[in-house]
Amino acid sequence: QVQLVESGGGLVQPGGSLRLSCAASGRIFRIFAMGWYRQAPGKQRELVARITSDGRTNTADSVKGRFTISRDNAKNTVYLQMNSLKPEDTAVYYCNVERLERLPTLYEYDLWGQGTQVTVSS
Repeated sequence: QVQLVESGGGLVQPGGSLRLSCAASGRIFRIFAMGWYRQAPGKQRELVARITSDGRTNTADSVKGRFTISRDNAKNTVYLQMNSLKPEDTAVYYCNVERLERLPTLYEYDLWGQGTQVTVSS
């Protein structure tokens, strides 16, 4: 069974930075697109940033220029560097794998991590 384990959340002051990591563990042949979503209290879960297996990215307008998504395919890990954090960035951040190949032609879809809390407050 593939698991996604997130780390790096916490409490930070406005203007500060955090780096989230999400490592996929288990038997994995290949991971396709990965992403970060977030959900604030009382709001729907929203896409923050997404990265394909060949490194193409897209980022939500609300975080563009402040957040950067990257990945290390050798480590099956995706990162989210968050700079210039604002109170409105406070949310639970979730890692997502859209599709992975456990063995050639054996796929799994739409995997989620357990979430990591990010709180931006003075």
